[in-house]
Amino acid sequence: MDLLLLEKSLLGIFVAVVVAITISKLRGKRFKLPPGPLPVPVFGNWLQVGDDLNHRNLTGLAKKFGDIFLLRMGQRNLVVVSSPELAKEVLHTQGVEFGSRTRNVVFDIFTGKGQDMVFTVYGEHWRKMRRIMTVPFFTNKVVQQYRFGWEAEAGSVVEDVKNNPEAATNGIILRRRLQLMMYNNMYRIMFDKRFESEDDPLFVRLKALNGERSRLAQSFEYNYGDFIPILRPFLRGYLKICKEVKERRLQLFKDHFVEDRKRLASTKSMNNEGLKCAIDHILDAQQKGEINEDNVLYIVENINVAAIETTLWSIEWGIAELVNHPEIQKKLRHELDTVLGVGHQITEPDTYKLPYLQAVVKETLRLRMAIPLLVPHMNLHDAKLAGYDIPAESKILVNAWWLANNPANWKNPEEFRPERFLEEESKVEANGNDFRYLPFGVGRRSCPGIILALPILGITLGRLVQNFELLPPLGQSKIDTTEKGGQFSLHILKHSTIVAKPREF
Repeated sequence: MDLLLLEKSLLGIFVAVVVAITISKLRGKRFKLPPGPLPVPVFGNWLQVGDDLNHRNLTGLAKKFGDIFLLRMGQRNLVVVSSPELAKEVLHTQGVEFGSRTRNVVFDIFTGKGQDMVFTVYGEHWRKMRRIMTVPFFTNKVVQQYRFGWEAEAGSVVEDVKNNPEAATNGIILRRRLQLMMYNNMYRIMFDKRFESEDDPLFVRLKALNGERSRLAQSFEYNYGDFIPILRPFLRGYLKICKEVKERRLQLFKDHFVEDRKRLASTKSMNNEGLKCAIDHILDAQQKGEINEDNVLYIVENINVAAIETTLWSIEWGIAELVNHPEIQKKLRHELDTVLGVGHQITEPDTYKLPYLQAVVKETLRLRMAIPLLVPHMNLHDAKLAGYDIPAESKILVNAWWLANNPANWKNPEEFRPERFLEEESKVEANGNDFRYLPFGVGRRSCPGIILALPILGITLGRLVQNFELLPPLGQSKIDTTEKGGQFSLHILKHSTIVAKPREF
């Protein structure tokens, strides 16, 4: 560390101590803050609770401090709510007050400081981006237009697995083929394109860059520099890698997809009749001056992460639970055969006739919530919550996983039991009609992708169970479902080998 950096660091520590003491005084005299562990100067609660603020660790703190508690992470306030009543207050009743997004040093890079839709602050830009994205992505018309493509992609997965002799014997990592399916599902909608195989060079590049982006963004490794700004010089190498990955991804989106559609538009009339895919609508908005080129690329970035990755995680969790619960898999197969007829391949309209399939999807989203803390919220101004003062620009986490797994509110929540959604919880839906169950959030900043995710989950799980007996590898009674959490994500640590024995029709 050179002398100039040391001098700046020492000055920063002095300033941070002064700020911490000032806040401590305000805590006692002006603000009635939520309960929580006692912070220390500069570091706050960081040394006590660590970097890994996953849903299970935050649940443990909620059991100690209550349904609302405050963590002082360096210079950042982090408020965690863990009850349906408080979730309703944050997401619905005070949806405007808590409707902004907090970011961090890494997400600032990947979203151009909120030029996207998901991480922008609540306001005119968010309303504009949400409106522009809704028509080409998040309507029933889109589902009906593209469901045939989803069904075809699921059918291709089935055929490829059947034609792979390893699948029925030693097993395969099914996730790899499902990843190609999910990219094709979303790239059909976005660009009217698909990738022919897992070996497609463009797909390989795209998958690698998106995977690196997810790894860098979801890691807890950079939290110290985000919590304590004076430590950010030590993140220079990390942030440089993030910037390089961001630039390479956006350039790939631009060169191979966005510019292709622009060239196509220049060769034919792109009126409303000719708008064939989502990017055409988005480029039309750019041409009208509603958004700029960077906004276009950040919309593509959002879909690559928020739509593809999260749905893939949920499919993978659903398969894992069906493999580990053969009696549930058998019951689901019986429903499919009985309602649709043996060999009749499930389509999107069929999913509404299959209550047990819907229950399996709901239970997967309950027990294995892909975004267990939802995307963080933020209040731009001082606010009140549950009688406490919430200082401006606090990061608000809703522990949606605990809402859906709290034994005070659910019967034996640790069990994977789809029947609960046909019995005692039969009125609970994934759309947020019950604040105990919010896999997609609710309110202004809820995930609009629910309209795509639910049918894709139903079609994919249905086709696999119809056509295969899904088993763990020989010699294993179950596959490993150890969780791996990120900044606010939850997926399987190890992508397991699955044996897929074709059924005889």
